[in-house]
Amino acid sequence: MKKELPKTYDPASFEERIYASWCADGRFTPKPAAPGAPHYSIVMPPPNITGQLHMGHALDNTLQDILTRYKRMSGFTTLWLPGTDHASIATEAKIVEAMRREGITKEQLGREKFLERAWAWREKYGGRIIEQLKKLGSSCDWTRERFTMDEGCSEAVREVFVRLYKKGLIYRGERIINWCPHCRTSISNAEVSYEEQDGHFWHIRYPFVGGGGYVEVATTRPETLLGDTAVAVNPADERYRDKIGQYVVLPLVGRRIPIVADEHAQLDKGTGCVKITPAHDPNDFEVGRRCRLPMEIVLTPEAKITDNYPKYAGMDRYEARRAIVADLEAGGYLAGVEDLKHDVGACYRCGTTIEPMVSLQWFVKMEPLVRPAIDAVRDGRIRFVPERFSKNYFHWMENTQDWCISRQLWWGHRIPAYYCDACGEMVVAAEAPDKCPKCGGTMTQDPDTLDTWFSSALWPFSTMGWPKDTEDLRTFFPTNTLVTGYDIITFWVSRMIFSALEYTGEIPFDTVLIHGLVRDAQGRKMSKSLGNGIDPLEIIDKYGADALRFALATGNSPGNDMRFSDERIEAARNFANKLWNAARFVMMNLTIESVALPPAERLAAEDKWILARLNETVASVRANLDSYEIGVALGALYDFVWDVYCDWYIELSKSSVAMKGTERSADAQNVLAYVLTKILVLLHPFMPFITEEIYLNLPGASESIMTEEYPTVREDLSFPEEEKKIARVIDAVTAIRGRRSEMNVPPSRRAKLFIVTKYPESFDASTHPFFERLASASAVSVVDGYADDGAVRIVTDAATMYIPLADIVDFDAERKRLTAELTAAEGEIARAESKLANENFVSRAPANVVEAERTKLAKYRAQREGILEALAALEGK
Repeated sequence: MKKELPKTYDPASFEERIYASWCADGRFTPKPAAPGAPHYSIVMPPPNITGQLHMGHALDNTLQDILTRYKRMSGFTTLWLPGTDHASIATEAKIVEAMRREGITKEQLGREKFLERAWAWREKYGGRIIEQLKKLGSSCDWTRERFTMDEGCSEAVREVFVRLYKKGLIYRGERIINWCPHCRTSISNAEVSYEEQDGHFWHIRYPFVGGGGYVEVATTRPETLLGDTAVAVNPADERYRDKIGQYVVLPLVGRRIPIVADEHAQLDKGTGCVKITPAHDPNDFEVGRRCRLPMEIVLTPEAKITDNYPKYAGMDRYEARRAIVADLEAGGYLAGVEDLKHDVGACYRCGTTIEPMVSLQWFVKMEPLVRPAIDAVRDGRIRFVPERFSKNYFHWMENTQDWCISRQLWWGHRIPAYYCDACGEMVVAAEAPDKCPKCGGTMTQDPDTLDTWFSSALWPFSTMGWPKDTEDLRTFFPTNTLVTGYDIITFWVSRMIFSALEYTGEIPFDTVLIHGLVRDAQGRKMSKSLGNGIDPLEIIDKYGADALRFALATGNSPGNDMRFSDERIEAARNFANKLWNAARFVMMNLTIESVALPPAERLAAEDKWILARLNETVASVRANLDSYEIGVALGALYDFVWDVYCDWYIELSKSSVAMKGTERSADAQNVLAYVLTKILVLLHPFMPFITEEIYLNLPGASESIMTEEYPTVREDLSFPEEEKKIARVIDAVTAIRGRRSEMNVPPSRRAKLFIVTKYPESFDASTHPFFERLASASAVSVVDGYADDGAVRIVTDAATMYIPLADIVDFDAERKRLTAELTAAEGEIARAESKLANENFVSRAPANVVEAERTKLAKYRAQREGILEALAALEGK
């Protein structure tokens, strides 16, 4: 029974149905591979369980799905492994906010009850973004879906922590960390984002004990003055050499603090004196360690002044800053205020300005881990696409500091360290000890959790079953391609590389494909504050998932940001409509029951031309997909589908197809259907839904387009002579259409066509029907020469064509039209001349108005000359 597509392309009518069938048939689960068969695997960057699909997710997962479907159809045993991230800070913040609305705090609820709520929240909302990714068409193996806090991933986290601790690469100590007063937790250096802000340098006088002058220091954070424990000068600074070892009085506090010698103080910067606050500045902390200075913590976890300073106790840090500056000025300590711009660090999650603070935390010793990770990229085992992003990676890795991995949160992987309540003995173990190995006392687990990125760093191999030796780990690890944005090279990419090398001895992936941001039509970053965000789910509901995917992939270039606009998505929808309508036309004209290419000797020139062009497109698409130029690959497909197949081949083949019941008609139908099938398979990774829906309606289709092999170049489909022949014909038809359009000749007015060419074989009788149907030729003659007696002359690289003027012009009607135009032009000339002859107008009107009138007069006079020449050319005709 002949199948037909509905008249209107309506993605909502089939996308959900098709996706459900793929899942039901297990299309995304890799089948056991034959020995020696190639493998390809990608692990999805796990979206947060708090997440809602945004344009960044849509781009990231569209690119992954394109690569996955391409490799799967190219014969690779392919795994795209999905999952979600527990996102400690973001998830805990959501739950705490919900509790706040109920009037409950974490502390009132207690840890166990809070975690019950957290898991319930994850059950309710954690799968939301997964369902949204399915709407996009993501062909992940959902049977292998993982979660960073599932039992397998949790086992891997504990195993890694214990291993590193035993090797001395994890330690607990008091160090300066980045503290977020809003999230109430430490965060790593990678989680601090910097932006330039307006600020001030407050210059402050610290008087010497016993009088005799003062030293002057400058600070951008005067509230930290309360915690100063020294003033540092450079040991080589002649100005202060005799002051080293003396004491100054800390303004407002009255504490005696020493002047110490340390090279942190720069000879050529400011006065050469630096206030040292070891508990609240990373550089000062190092000075404090070298000079054995005490640590004075002046801020609470909420960034309020501690009770040790009663006048300011309980004040927010900024309120305290204003009060302290006022008191410094009142006391005569403020030497001056200087405006400046400086970089201020903020929590990348909530945007709150971070507070450097001394705290007892857990750290990973980075220096031994980064060396092999740097080598893996430098020696080419791992490559960044584009290569320029390896510089970001090297800069971070070569300058990294020890990684603070403990977080003062309840939701997350709890640190596997246990302390004896009786004797204080500490035990680090993957499983909780029954009792203290030293005294037999009760053990209590460390209350802190691990940085979310600690577990995410293990994602490529923990999801495959590590530390167990699993079939998945042996088959699919190391993975192949990591697709991610440039903004998490430091957060995540670097940590996955050193983690995999340290724990498995393997690289985690061989290629890191970096994509840019999706910006709005004006090039601005999408944000709530600008109100310029675009909801991909709304785009899918309105235009379909294929249109969204097409719009995101079109013009996509590795590493570069892209602009998303209404025009872009409308162009994608128009392409889908074009494909749908072309397929519908082809299918309505098919009488064949199955598709098979005829032997070459039965192929017409236009058949060989389209097959050769298809071959070239296949080569281009494959080469560009293999080099991750996804936008270029899609561009080649777009041009072939729209310009070559739809606009030309369908038109060129119509006369052959119309010869129903003949061998020629069957051959043309087979070529039409064969090329359409290959188009659908080539397009499938980019637009999976529409290609499946059309494919299933083609003669001889299998149960799914996903079972088709991705096209490869066929040596037997190279027809260079026919390519040249049809290209010359198309150029000629295009040129004739263009000239007729310029002359406003309607397609219904047919005219004789004379062709003079040095390639008569390209314009033989087999091509004449093309000119008759597509260029409105009444008859076609290939001649050695043509006496140009006023005929319209059209030139291409391959031919000069002549159309007798009388065939396309109604001379009487043309004379009448030109005479009417002449009358109108002369009327305008008379009006303008009269106006410009009026002295009052010329002298009183603005100069630009007078000049505009003169310009009009010159234009109408030139127009009249042209009309008179055209009328003269019509004399005697």
